[in-house]
Amino acid sequence: MNRLLGARARWRWVHQILGGALLMPYFLLMQVVVGVVAGGVNALDSAPLSLLAYALCLPLVAATALFGPVRPMSVAAVRAMCGVPGEALADGPATSWAARGRASAWWTLHLGTGALISGMTLAVPPMAVALIAVPFVGRLRDVRLGYGWFTTDATPYAAPLAGVGLLAGLVLCAAGAGWLLARTAPVLLGPTPADRLAAAEERASDLAVRNRLARELHDAVGHALSAVTLQAAAARRMLERDPEFVREALAAIEDTTRRTVGELDAVLGLLRDGDPARPDAAPAPTLATDLDGLLTRTRAGGTTVTAHQDPGPVGDWAGLPAIASREAYRIVQEGLSNALRHGTGPVDLRIRVRAGSGTAAATATATAHDTAPRELEITMTNPPAAPDADREPRSGGGRGLRGAAERAALLGGSVEAGPRGDRWRLRAVLPLAGGDR
Repeated sequence: MNRLLGARARWRWVHQILGGALLMPYFLLMQVVVGVVAGGVNALDSAPLSLLAYALCLPLVAATALFGPVRPMSVAAVRAMCGVPGEALADGPATSWAARGRASAWWTLHLGTGALISGMTLAVPPMAVALIAVPFVGRLRDVRLGYGWFTTDATPYAAPLAGVGLLAGLVLCAAGAGWLLARTAPVLLGPTPADRLAAAEERASDLAVRNRLARELHDAVGHALSAVTLQAAAARRMLERDPEFVREALAAIEDTTRRTVGELDAVLGLLRDGDPARPDAAPAPTLATDLDGLLTRTRAGGTTVTAHQDPGPVGDWAGLPAIASREAYRIVQEGLSNALRHGTGPVDLRIRVRAGSGTAAATATATAHDTAPRELEITMTNPPAAPDADREPRSGGGRGLRGAAERAALLGGSVEAGPRGDRWRLRAVLPLAGGDR
């Protein structure tokens, strides 16, 4: 009984009545056309002409459904009234002719069945009530409409059974039509392969943006917290013995937090839809402008960092492509953060530009510029912390190292991290595509 008269069945019934109401302009128009063609008669007075007008208006319905926002409107109605899962239906207007044809078929089916159910809903209940009342209202037995139930010779108590049967038939027809429309909706209003591809591309784009934001936040904030923690700890230990060191550590903490606030503000700006780049936004750090400051702040925490820099044929780090310089800085920053959190002892950092192995993109660019492909190589080593040391256990699969690998992969490079002998090594290689700036 719930399937016939439950909330979902009633909403589907309302959905069909709406379809019948939407068909009325088409039906009335074809009534006029059929009446004129038939010799100026009123087609509403003739059941055959009315059925003809109904049949002729369906192609007109299908044709007009090829244009306009038919699919979004239909999808919204089906989701709200027919109990069809939202993921089974397409979002947005139909863009291809195949999708428009399916939406047109749905529109025609909805309006066509809706008109029949609407007509039955208007006609059957009054008729059923009259039949049920025949045994109790004498006047109804004397009404002569050409039907045996209403003649004085007919058995009046058979009329209520016919009335109940009409109501039951109406309920069954409405429930069946609603079920048919609900089963057909995913087929005719569901996403096409092009819709699925567009949705997948949109999800991939959103995921890429989220991953980028996660990398930026991790690298900026994570490194700052690690550096500030070690700088504060070193300052506390040297508070009585070396005031000058304490002043340098506090200055480094101030500089680190100030820079991190600027970087955090820039990342949060990316979260605001349509937020334009502000002229006062902090520029992204690069090897050319920020490497020396990063090394100074790291050393202020008491960690010895030996840096070997060899720009080679590019002259200096300002000669690197901007994107390679930015990503290389973040990789160096993550390597130092990893060393501060998990390692002990001095850090050996080597950054150099060398002749590359020649990826397809780099070789093509190099050929165009008549230069050899080059690679930026970053190597960082330091001893791992002892098992009983007050440091986090080190692994090769943290978020920061994954983020560094993703940064390198965006440029066609790679990152390797893991134990090498008695030291921990991080090595990154970034193609420079023949030194193209």
